[in-house]
Amino acid sequence: MRTEITPGQDSDYTGYDLVMADNLPQPAVLVADRGYDSDEIREDIESRNALQMIPMRKNRKMRKVDDMAIYTLRNMVERCFNKLKNTRRLATRYDKTKDSFLGFVDIACIRLWLRHLST
Repeated sequence: MRTEITPGQDSDYTGYDLVMADNLPQPAVLVADRGYDSDEIREDIESRNALQMIPMRKNRKMRKVDDMAIYTLRNMVERCFNKLKNTRRLATRYDKTKDSFLGFVDIACIRLWLRHLST
């Protein structure tokens, strides 16, 4: 798992390079929302031989058809973030330093994973 913090006023795709630059296993599929629709990200995913499920922005001239059955799996990720935000410490960001906040994000993710394993 890789987490990174970007300023709140930044666009979504600015965090893409931070996450994908790490030495993690190569992704087979990238499922993202319209905020990640840029030519640079699409070219990078193609160079990694991965399938991209990013809906096109409405102002795109060249349209491509995406497999929306795979894109609906993104809902699981959104529900995971919702469960993480149920932790008040994460939702309000009480921690002053980046390291302590990201450490608690990891702890909350492990807690959700263990809860999932026990059911």
